[in-house]
Amino acid sequence: MRVLIRGAGVAGLTLAHELRARAIHVEIAETAARAGGGASWFAGGMLAPWCERESAPDTVLTLGRTAADWWDATLPGHVIRKGTLVVAPPRDTGELSRFAARTCAFDWLDADEITALEPDLAGRFRKALFFRDEAHLDPRRAIAALHDRLQAIGVRFHFGAAPDFPDAGFDRVVDCTGSCAIGQAAKLRGVRGEMLMLETPEVRLSRPVRLLHPRIPLYIVPRGDRRFMVGATMIESDDPGPISARSLMELLNAAYALHPAFSEARVIETGAGVRPAYPDNLPRFEIDGSTIRVNGFYRHGFLLAPSIAREVAAHLSGDWRGDIGQMPVGAASALHVPERVNAIPLQTGANR
Repeated sequence: MRVLIRGAGVAGLTLAHELRARAIHVEIAETAARAGGGASWFAGGMLAPWCERESAPDTVLTLGRTAADWWDATLPGHVIRKGTLVVAPPRDTGELSRFAARTCAFDWLDADEITALEPDLAGRFRKALFFRDEAHLDPRRAIAALHDRLQAIGVRFHFGAAPDFPDAGFDRVVDCTGSCAIGQAAKLRGVRGEMLMLETPEVRLSRPVRLLHPRIPLYIVPRGDRRFMVGATMIESDDPGPISARSLMELLNAAYALHPAFSEARVIETGAGVRPAYPDNLPRFEIDGSTIRVNGFYRHGFLLAPSIAREVAAHLSGDWRGDIGQMPVGAASALHVPERVNAIPLQTGANR
């Protein structure tokens, strides 16, 4: 079988890896000059299914809990397993209880325990939630490494390709073009995520920290070399333009609330990515004639792409037995059954 994948973001690359693992010939056509130039470039890279469960269906937890293992096995050395710390300003401590009620697999920490984990936060927070089984990675390094690995195992890339790159000679085409498919895939919309990168020698963090801020929930992910990715907004818009002044101020204010030393940090990068999302904010794959569309990862690209890639690869290799009746108890109710007859819902089968 010969498969053409359109799009070299995290969805396309993880699918290519799963297809090559099944000895399927894969080529990738990407309109940009490199891999991961879309929303993947601005991602936080948090492999945090328990934290995401706070505002997402159970499906995100079910599908995402194996993501760290997949990335670790595929790109050894890229996954950092130090958990996630969730804090709130003293006046908003009640937000921690609300957050805790909507998720699981965490420990309550007091001020001393927070200091033991992150000494630079000493004296700033009285309580925190610690999700010790979560992990993170640097999305840009991971994308580059996955690109190199795919080339090494025989995947051919066509960068700078035309959107209608010819598919003659391929048995199947898989569209993984993310937000570029808005307007083509039914009900797909854009959610704008703005971020910035700070650099300061005055703050040290060893794991992602989420601040439950009343106006804009914030996460800060250490990137090494005293750099910190700060994100992210969630604005219903498919505008890919530069970060707005309001978003920049709010992200900086929230970073300052986490640690005042961020006020002296250098802003070395700002950016915005458009996350593709369906009404239920869950990814799906759909058969549209001879094309399979894989899209709708919302803010969960690195978290859910490995699971969806396995599903699509199983479908293409004939192993997939999609049937909503096979889903474990609890999973089916969390999923939308797409209205289109030829749309395939996510499966949470026995292979998970």
